[in-house]
Amino acid sequence: MVRMMMCGVALAVLAGMSLPADAAGRFAAGGIARGPAGGFVAGHAGGFRGPRGAAGIHGRTTTGDGAGDRRTASAGAVRGPNGSTAERAGSTTHSADGSMQHQSGFKANGATGGSISSQGSSYRNADGSAGVSRTTTATGANGGTYQGSTTGATGQGVTRTREVTGANGNTYNGQTTVSKDGITHTGGCTNASGQAIACR
Repeated sequence: MVRMMMCGVALAVLAGMSLPADAAGRFAAGGIARGPAGGFVAGHAGGFRGPRGAAGIHGRTTTGDGAGDRRTASAGAVRGPNGSTAERAGSTTHSADGSMQHQSGFKANGATGGSISSQGSSYRNADGSAGVSRTTTATGANGGTYQGSTTGATGQGVTRTREVTGANGNTYNGQTTVSKDGITHTGGCTNASGQAIACR
């Protein structure tokens, strides 16, 4: 919820409907508030707007309960003078028992039609075991696509899969796993009709 709200604020500021088209400048603000038993809330925000339509905003908040638990959330967005846009948001929680959880994501759109988005998470348990996961998709301005994912966990190694399709319909599928037993890789290519072809 916090991440969604921060992204919404970022996009609203970037829209800048009440500002003149040639307005330019920067702003920054921040502060910290202390609570009982050592708790606190801290945050900052900043942004800019250029004379040719470029604009950006970012913010971060951190809260702690004084008992070793804390959480940080951040978000930001930027727009280029040519119409390209990018957004990112994430949050990380550290607990007094040594565990950690993290989530983050971003997306971007190019002025010529290309786009990319990615979502990921990671964790560490109190016993030291950990894991990671991320998925990424992209589309080129010429119609090519990319889909990839990475997963890993303590004792299981890390596995990366990817599918890349060119504008002509040729596709590459591959998977690579890295573990204590070594590295394994499989992959192959097909044409637009699904027939196997040499990868190059």
